[in-house]
Amino acid sequence: MKLMFIGDVVGSPGRKMVEEYVPKLKKKYRPSMVVINGENAAHGKGITEKIYKQLLNAGAQAITLGNHAWDKKEIFEFIEEAPNLIRPANFPEGTPGNGYKILDINGVKLGLINLMGRTFMPPLDCPFQKVDQILAEIEDRSDCIFVDFHGEATSEKQAMGWYLDGRVSAVIGTHTHVQTGDERILPNGTAYLSDVGMTGPYDGILGMERETIIQKFKTGLPARFEVDTGREQLSGVYLELDPKTKKAKKIERLLINEDHPFYE
Repeated sequence: MKLMFIGDVVGSPGRKMVEEYVPKLKKKYRPSMVVINGENAAHGKGITEKIYKQLLNAGAQAITLGNHAWDKKEIFEFIEEAPNLIRPANFPEGTPGNGYKILDINGVKLGLINLMGRTFMPPLDCPFQKVDQILAEIEDRSDCIFVDFHGEATSEKQAMGWYLDGRVSAVIGTHTHVQTGDERILPNGTAYLSDVGMTGPYDGILGMERETIIQKFKTGLPARFEVDTGREQLSGVYLELDPKTKKAKKIERLLINEDHPFYE
């Protein structure tokens, strides 16, 4: 099974890159499935129903979220009717939406799990205990299992990778908007990357206008962040997973910007 995961889409620049390059990447890599983290897709915070559908129309089969999941109030109006929108599973019981899903991709069952870390993040239920509960429910019904772990601390992400090594096919980190270079297949067959990176403005700071953030660091005063304009980038990862063993066979980082041009 070939899977492509596109990292945190930020605002209209990120959506533009998805619409332009996901079709090209699909033509080059021929993935069975495309998953996109869309928690920053609406003006840098949250997601709307229109944008959810826009990302699906651009070629994604599922959209994961994170700590900005609820920033657009309209999500409460459509999340229950958006079957391929996956929010972090370790939100408390009773939270709207689903934290995991099994998707049938050409006869191969992919378990897709979204989790959120707790270090330097909002206090949620334990992601380690939650993933144990989910795996007890889906591991026998899934040919491959992919985990989007939305977290701030690299140590927590690495801990999750090692904790799940051999139990899931891939653990890929999101949230920091900076792509890391530590992609590897762990000893028991789980593909791992601390952070897949961001899809959106290339010259901003984590996708936001630079000057406002610099001033906030200089003065300590509150500031309104706006999505940057100008050059853009796409960050992602390409995976090849073996449904017979649930293990990863290949992991390749994807990065497209003016310094790393795309070659068909």
